[in-house]
Amino acid sequence: MLVLSRKLGEKIFIGDNICITVVDIDRGKIRLGIEAPRDVPIYRQELLPLAQQQELMAAQQNQQKLPSAS
Repeated sequence: MLVLSRKLGEKIFIGDNICITVVDIDRGKIRLGIEAPRDVPIYRQELLPLAQQQELMAAQQNQQKLPSAS
């Protein structure tokens, strides 16, 4: 997992056609703006179909078990 720090108004680009912008920070919550092609599905985790949620959780657990290359 890549972890980045961003300030209000700063952007993160994913590939050539996805841009994430920090649009608001208030009392411990952030709001993100996401610009992506219409054919790219974007879901909040709690709205993912159950099978996809389980696959995502398994992938995250496997990634945490990998030894770090230090």
